[in-house]
Amino acid sequence: MDFTIPEDLAMIQTMVKDFVNDQLKPLERTILGKAADLSDSLSYLPPETEDKLFKMVQELGLWGVGIPDELGGSGLGVLGTCLVEEALAQTIIPFSFGDVTPMLFDCNEKQKQDYFLPTLNRQKYAYLALLEPGKQNDISALETTAKKDNSHYILNGRKVSFSRAGQDYFAIVFAVTDPEKRRRGGVTCFLVDKDTPGFSVVGGEEKKGWEAQTRQPIFLTLENCKVPAENILGEEGKAFQLGKKWLPQRRIVRAARTVGVGHRLLEEATLQAQNWTAFGQPISKRPSIQAALAEMAAHIHAAELMVYEAAWKADKGEPVRREAALVKLFATQMIHHVADRAAHVWNAPPYIAGQPMERFCRNALANTALEYGLDLQRSVIASDILKGLKV
Repeated sequence: MDFTIPEDLAMIQTMVKDFVNDQLKPLERTILGKAADLSDSLSYLPPETEDKLFKMVQELGLWGVGIPDELGGSGLGVLGTCLVEEALAQTIIPFSFGDVTPMLFDCNEKQKQDYFLPTLNRQKYAYLALLEPGKQNDISALETTAKKDNSHYILNGRKVSFSRAGQDYFAIVFAVTDPEKRRRGGVTCFLVDKDTPGFSVVGGEEKKGWEAQTRQPIFLTLENCKVPAENILGEEGKAFQLGKKWLPQRRIVRAARTVGVGHRLLEEATLQAQNWTAFGQPISKRPSIQAALAEMAAHIHAAELMVYEAAWKADKGEPVRREAALVKLFATQMIHHVADRAAHVWNAPPYIAGQPMERFCRNALANTALEYGLDLQRSVIASDILKGLKV
C-alpha cells in the first residue's frame, strides 16, 4: 500500500500552499479589520482584490479545480481537488478556486450557457434555495409549491439560502410539484432569474463590523412567480436526483476543507502554547497542554487519512457512498473536538474577536452545526452495514 501523493498532485499542492501563504494569508487583517471595535471588519474581500486573485488562479490553470474539463473546469480528480481545498481552508479568506454546486452540472446546453458558465466565471451568483425558514433541518417538509400553467409553472413559497450574495444572481429553487409523491418523485428544481415578477430577495448585503463575523442568510420570496418549463433543471419530479452521482465526491471534498481548518487551528494553538508563559515558563511545558495538542494532531491525522483513502477510491471509479458518509461524519466530529482542545490551550473559548482563531472556530462550527446532515450520514453508514450482514 503506497501513501505517497503522486508527483503531479504534490506539485499542485505546493503551488496552492504558496498561493495561500503569499497571497491570501496577508489579507486576513483586511477581513478581520484593524479597528479596536471591529467596525471595519468585512465579510468578503473588496471586488478589485478578488478580481486580481481570480486572474492569478486562471493563470495557474487551477480555476474550477473540481469541475470536469468537459464543463469548462480544470478536471482535477477527487484527490487533487481535496489537496487544493485542504490548503485553501487554512486561511479565513473567503476565496475559492471556482466552486460551483454539482446540481448545475445537469444543465442542458442552453442552461449551461445561461447559468453554469456565468456562475463558473463569476459573472452570476447562484442562490441554492432548498431550505425553508424554520425547517432548516427537515427538507422533507417543503411547503414551496409549483403548479403547472400551460408552458409555465407558478411558484409560491419562501426559501432561505446561505449562498454568497451577488449583484447578478439567480436561484436554484426546490418546489413541490406533486404533493402525494413529494421526495419520491414530487419535487422539481427550477432556475429562477433575478428579474422574474413575483421573485424578491431580502438580505445578502455586504456587512461590516460585528455583523460581518457571522454568515448572513438570504431570504427569498416567490409570490405567483411564473417560471417557464424550460427552466426546469433536470427532470420534473427528480430534484433530489440532481448531482446525486457527484454528491459523495462533494462530501469528501467538504471533509478535506474541514481537515484544512483543523491544521490551521493546530498551528495557531501550537504557537500560543510556545509563546504564552505562566509562572515563568511556556504553557507548552504543561502536560494538559501537551495532551490537548496531541489529541488535536491525532484527530486531524485520522480524518486526513480517511479523506485521502476515500478520494483515492473515488478516482479509481469505485463506489464511495459509504466512505463519503464515514469521512463526512468523522471530519465534522473532528473539528468540534479540535476547536474544543484549542480552547483549552488558549485557556478560554477561542472567540477573542479580531483574531483568526475566532473566525475559524465560528465558521467551522457554524458550517457543521446541522445535526440532520450527520443523521443522514449515520443512516447511510448503518444501512450499508446492515446490508452487509444479511445472509
